[in-house]
Amino acid sequence: MMGALVGVLWAGGIGLVLTRRRESPSSRFGRVVVALSTGGVIASAIAARDSLPAVVLLVGVPIAFIAGLVVFQGQYRGATVVDRTRLQWVAWGVVVFLALSSAAWLIDSLLGWPEHIGAVAVGLSLAVPLALVLGSFETFAGRVDRLLVGSIEAGGILVMIGVVYLLVVLGFGDAPDHAQRRVLGLSMIAAAIAALAYAPVRARLAEFANRRVYGGQRAPDEALQTFGARMSRAIALDELLLQLAESLHRSLRLKSAEVWTGTDGSLERAAAIPDRGPRRVRLTAEELPVVARSHVSGNAWMQVWLPGVLAEHENRVVRVAPMAHSGELLGLLVCAREAGDAAFTDEEERVLTELARQVGLALHNSRLDTALQASLDDLRVANDELSASRARIVAAADHSRRRIERDLHDGAQQHLVALAVKLGLARQMLEADPAVVATLLEELRADAQTTLTELRELAHGIYPPLLMDRGLPEALRAAANRAVLPAEVVADVGRYDSDVEAAVYFCCLEAMQNAGKHAGEGSRLTVMVKGSDDELCFEVADDGAGFDATNARAGHGFVNMADRLGAIGGSLEVDSAPGHGTRIRGHIKQPARAPV
Repeated sequence: MMGALVGVLWAGGIGLVLTRRRESPSSRFGRVVVALSTGGVIASAIAARDSLPAVVLLVGVPIAFIAGLVVFQGQYRGATVVDRTRLQWVAWGVVVFLALSSAAWLIDSLLGWPEHIGAVAVGLSLAVPLALVLGSFETFAGRVDRLLVGSIEAGGILVMIGVVYLLVVLGFGDAPDHAQRRVLGLSMIAAAIAALAYAPVRARLAEFANRRVYGGQRAPDEALQTFGARMSRAIALDELLLQLAESLHRSLRLKSAEVWTGTDGSLERAAAIPDRGPRRVRLTAEELPVVARSHVSGNAWMQVWLPGVLAEHENRVVRVAPMAHSGELLGLLVCAREAGDAAFTDEEERVLTELARQVGLALHNSRLDTALQASLDDLRVANDELSASRARIVAAADHSRRRIERDLHDGAQQHLVALAVKLGLARQMLEADPAVVATLLEELRADAQTTLTELRELAHGIYPPLLMDRGLPEALRAAANRAVLPAEVVADVGRYDSDVEAAVYFCCLEAMQNAGKHAGEGSRLTVMVKGSDDELCFEVADDGAGFDATNARAGHGFVNMADRLGAIGGSLEVDSAPGHGTRIRGHIKQPARAPV
């Protein structure tokens, strides 16, 4: 028996050696090691003929197995995909050895056969080098996982049967004599065959019984059993509901099966077998909570609470199962049979109840997915608009700086240069002609006033001092006085943050300038501003020519206004049509108030 332990350890360690060195059994090093291990197993088998007590195998093999398992797990965690496949082949060889040698030992304990159990165990350890050789071929390399699972199942069943026989025979009776051993051995073989064949035979018998009992139909709970599997295949929701209706129609032997979906009491037929086309029903405020909380119900209940659905199933026995989640009605399962057909059983109603719960959860998750996708799309659009707005703001700032530089160069700077020239001339003529100097000084005073006026106009374009000092009403009235068209300002609002006031002021100013250019002669303007702690709104309206708003919203002026409002969380609306004037509205939610 000691030879058996040596053979087991020799053959089991060979896989770890090869995997550690990342060698294949077909390589030169691999062939040498496999040959040595096979020779070691054979030598151990010869030595095992001098049998020791069986307890040595019973104690020694588990110790060797635990030690090897620890090393195996350490190797498996850090192995590559190829090395893991080889280690799985090693594991398969060890499983085969343990299962068969354990079965051989149990049989020997009961039947006294085989005579040299140690030699048999060592011979069975040849499964390890055999597994290594099989793992070196690419044809078998990727097929070990299923083989390993099946071997573990079969080996466990064989060992369980042997242990049960051992406990029952030796624990509750006497050791079998020579005449009884043959019968006991045959019964063990019969039990092993029956256990291994149980799963496939049971599946075949269940399929055969369903065909005989239900004819061409399926079991009543087929739809319930297959719905979860269909969901895991990422099938589109419409197709999933159609398959559900088909499964219900087939398994429950229905005249018709329908799936209704919807929210807020508006339900639409999403799938029907046979197809009956789309239809929509609307539940009242009284019907909706009752239907959402109900269970599987029949014709009498539907006549009161779902008459619109029942109307299409005259002279039929109908069952409806509401699909709800967290008290919200998401749809209906409607099943109908002819009046003379078999009545709905308790089992069928249980299937409908559970199926409605699962479909309701699926519809709820689908709505969440749709809402999440819509939110992601909105975020992408908002991100694109924000990026474009930032680029426009930078470009607008550069343009404003260039405009200020140009205005200073062409306006105030030229007047200051003229002032400097006239001052020099006055100095030269101070002693020669004092009367001319007096005239020059009067001109200089007028030029200085003109320069000051231009600087004020320029400052108004940058940030009106009146807006800073007096707020929106006064600043807008001053802007209306300078407007091309007659303008009326209706604004009775308090002070807001400077960014909010500037956005509203410049949007109104832009709208008034646009109206002056495009509204036409004889038009009038109305500027209205309303404000509260929750919202600040403005509207600039004219009764001019108007335009097609759908084609003009990308104009430079509208983009500037939208960017200004968007920077502080506001929004812009443009309402116009040819011959009906123009209304430009702005809304700012939760505007920041100016500090007191």
